Amino acid sequence: MAGLILFLLMAISVVAADEDAFIGVNIGNDVSDMPTPTQVVALLKAQNIKHVRLFDADRAMLLALANTGIQVIVSIPNEQLLGIGQSNATAANWVSRNVIAHVPATNITAIAVGSDVLTTLPNAGPILVSALKFIHSALVASNLDRLIKVSTPHASSIILDSFPPSQAFFNRTWDPVMVPLLKFLQSSGSYLMLNVYPYYDYMKSNGVIPLDYALFRPLPPNKEAVDSNTLLHYTNVFDAVVDAAYFAMSYLNITNVPVVVTESGWPAKGDSTEPDATVDNANTYNSNLIRHVLNNTGTPKRPGIAVSTFIYELYNEDLRPGSTSEKNWGLFDADGIPIYILHLTGAGTVLANDTTNQTFCVAKEGSDRKMLQAALDWACGPGKVDCSPMLQGQSCYQPDNVVAHATYAFNAYFQRMAKSPGTCDFKGVATITTTDPSKD
Repeated sequence: MAGLILFLLMAISVVAADEDAFIGVNIGNDVSDMPTPTQVVALLKAQNIKHVRLFDADRAMLLALANTGIQVIVSIPNEQLLGIGQSNATAANWVSRNVIAHVPATNITAIAVGSDVLTTLPNAGPILVSALKFIHSALVASNLDRLIKVSTPHASSIILDSFPPSQAFFNRTWDPVMVPLLKFLQSSGSYLMLNVYPYYDYMKSNGVIPLDYALFRPLPPNKEAVDSNTLLHYTNVFDAVVDAAYFAMSYLNITNVPVVVTESGWPAKGDSTEPDATVDNANTYNSNLIRHVLNNTGTPKRPGIAVSTFIYELYNEDLRPGSTSEKNWGLFDADGIPIYILHLTGAGTVLANDTTNQTFCVAKEGSDRKMLQAALDWACGPGKVDCSPMLQGQSCYQPDNVVAHATYAFNAYFQRMAKSPGTCDFKGVATITTTDPSKD
């Protein structure tokens, strides 16, 4: 999967007021032991994720996604943007090779043209709209334009003075791009893709933005942010940024283009300058974000209007350059083990690493090895746990130590006893956790 960055989206292709919103995650390929396309698709199915977005149009991923029913958004990498934006023929060839060759077996629903182009590749700004139009023309020629939408993700930093939202506007330097771009999205029935990162807004505010406001935590009414022009109350950064985009569009006379948030999340680990990049905060943000989106509450400006959102990201990227936090946005490690268990009670089957009944029994850290061995012997004997998988050469033999073997036996007993109270103690050397201890 060379060059592949996969973004998982549980979002509808065309968002309207009467449609339910969905939530999803991104996955990058800067992982030392990157799962194969088949493994990625297996995880998608296990997590009941119905929509995916690929950062490119990786052939192996598109083939793995064929006949799965999963809806797919493919992307044109920034390095290919200049060629496509300058040549209708190049755009048509890209669509032929990366879209037409795979439909209808692979259910491609949208094409994302570049990513953060105006903020990371400004020299390509003048040809961005041309690239979108050339791609769309190729879809029209193949009678696919009603099935496949075309858009481009933007960093939220293209919005200036985002609070109060009613006074927000797009960086006017980019008016020659944004005005025709928004008119294209409007005429083609597409949507504005926006990357929203309350973590960075919080970090850059130097204490002005409260942590609870960034994390979707409940606020007392006197702590809510109020737009003095509209008197709308904001309880979180996410809604304020999305509404800022809606107001910024309205100032350009665009009022019917919906927003899809293509990236949002919170890092679970950071360096010494990022004390709020923690597992607890990442869990809190993403759990609250998922509930907020799935409740279809919309935003204060557009209540009840779906705001489908991609979580950044599925896997931790241990090879990603940059700060510690850059490597730790994932919900899972490369083996598919959750970094933390999302607090999603009542959210349904989406993202199955749910706290609902998701508990495990493991060896307590720092326990006496002799007591662990005695407890292990009991579990494999009188406890009637099948310990044969821990025999040499079997699937759970490695790692060959008493802690790992005790954890296997303790959890097997705990699960067999239907997690009854008192069945995860083993004379004090076992404890209950929400982190699945299993490997492979």
